[in-house]
Amino acid sequence: MDGILPLWKERGMTSHDCVFKLRKILQTKKVGHGGTLDPDVDGVLPICIGKGTKVIEYLQDNGKIYEGEITLGFSTTTEDASGEVVDQKAVVSPLTAAEIDQMMARFIGTIVQVPPMYSAVKVNGKRLYEYARAGETVERPKRKAEIERFERITLPIYHEATQTQSWRFRVACGKGTYVRTLAVDLGAKLGYPAHMSDLTRLASGGFAVGQAVTLAQVSELMESGQIEQALRPIEEAMSAFPRIDLSDDDWQKVKNGQLMPLKNFGLKEDVAGLLAFFYQDQLVSLYARHPEKKGLLKPSKVIRNEV
Repeated sequence: MDGILPLWKERGMTSHDCVFKLRKILQTKKVGHGGTLDPDVDGVLPICIGKGTKVIEYLQDNGKIYEGEITLGFSTTTEDASGEVVDQKAVVSPLTAAEIDQMMARFIGTIVQVPPMYSAVKVNGKRLYEYARAGETVERPKRKAEIERFERITLPIYHEATQTQSWRFRVACGKGTYVRTLAVDLGAKLGYPAHMSDLTRLASGGFAVGQAVTLAQVSELMESGQIEQALRPIEEAMSAFPRIDLSDDDWQKVKNGQLMPLKNFGLKEDVAGLLAFFYQDQLVSLYARHPEKKGLLKPSKVIRNEV
């Protein structure tokens, strides 16, 4: 069983919980996930199975799309609704939709984020959440994030009883973006402590909500012998990379991990990124330009050495 399973992760479960359950359901140990989702967040979680586990790192590099809610008026320890309140400021005069939109637009492009204390980023060999749980704070490394789209999708709602204001949003972003931090930073620019009060992931690793199946559905498909209906081929997950179809002679070399001349494929020295090598319509290897040897490609990841 090889491929990618676009799973719909339900709230209350960790990504590791999903992997643990799927190993039992699918009766295989070679299962991994392509991008962590917090327990309070539901949405698309690509699951790699069998040879699919070889492309986990590339799935994580793909962009993601989220839909959620931002609330102004108070911030929390975790930057989402699950944390304890750490700062409050009543929203006395509600912001206009135009004011919100204008500030959200400023976050589109390359931004710099400081990861939340409750995150898995390592500092001096320890996860940030380990420091946070121990009541310690450490200096956190700044990170760049790419925001392709960040837009309000509902009218802002003012909650008079709590003197807070909230609205729903959609964001398309690159690898390593903390949407919680995006909500907090936006709030700060608008003059208020804020937090991400809700979040759902609509797309990840090239897979979208319409393709995702629940754990219950996976179990049913296994029992009926129809699990192939839910599995997506590894090739589909790697469709973003330029495809090169190998001749029989080139395949004999590629399957043994040999360096390959750029000229064999009509490529020039300025080729960038990964190339997806196919043989008989199957992805067999990912190659990239050799960093030292001019005119040559070297294997970055061997997917299959037999077809």
